[in-house]
Amino acid sequence: MSDSIDITLRVWRQKSPTSPGSFSTYPLPGVSTHSSFLEMLDQLNRKLVEEGQEAVEFDSDCREGICGMCGLVINGVAHGPVNTTTCQLHMREFVNGETITIEPFRAGPFPVIKDLVVDRAAFDDIIASGGYVSVNTGGAPDGNAIAVGKDVADEAMDAAACIGCGGCVAACPNASAALFTAAKVSHMALLPQGGPERGKRVTAMVDTMDKAGFGNCSNHGECEAVCPKGISIKHIARMKREWLRALVTR
Repeated sequence: MSDSIDITLRVWRQKSPTSPGSFSTYPLPGVSTHSSFLEMLDQLNRKLVEEGQEAVEFDSDCREGICGMCGLVINGVAHGPVNTTTCQLHMREFVNGETITIEPFRAGPFPVIKDLVVDRAAFDDIIASGGYVSVNTGGAPDGNAIAVGKDVADEAMDAAACIGCGGCVAACPNASAALFTAAKVSHMALLPQGGPERGKRVTAMVDTMDKAGFGNCSNHGECEAVCPKGISIKHIARMKREWLRALVTR
């Protein structure tokens, strides 16, 4: 296998949230197969700047698959052809001469700011509405004094692995944020520290999710398929049970 490939990029360009957007085509020769997808975009931007053109705007931060900032739809798939974050996708997954289409996440609650950058503040609003523990749980020794079974702890940590990238929303045909919200609700509901506020939490977070304009979950499973952390849709079932329980006990 060659250490470099020549590719063609179809990139969504949009100057502002209110301006119309369209695809622009850029040939990009000599891309190292060892480079990450974002490093390839850095290479494209260097080429564009050298040619006197405006660089492509895209989100990134840690570039280690931890923060969830990177998020692109690559050839129609959120984060691309491999089940990982965009920053951890490498160019060895593509072939010489391939045309790669790159778009921003498409969802009403994720408005495009510029080019490939979208505003995911709606996720912050969901977290702010209830994704925390506000009761006094004491210090670390007090918290550790409450026994939590390993199976429960493992399931809670699996839910807590969600990095809030938004790939689930971009993949869902309904633009649902159910997997993201469910991961946060499930994480807290499984642990004893989250128990006192479980009803208030789930109703507030689901209400905020709905008000933001996200669609309903219809069990397509696309969210789980593209989630870089492998969050299971069984957490959505738990969120629905928690929501019904809160309505009954309220």
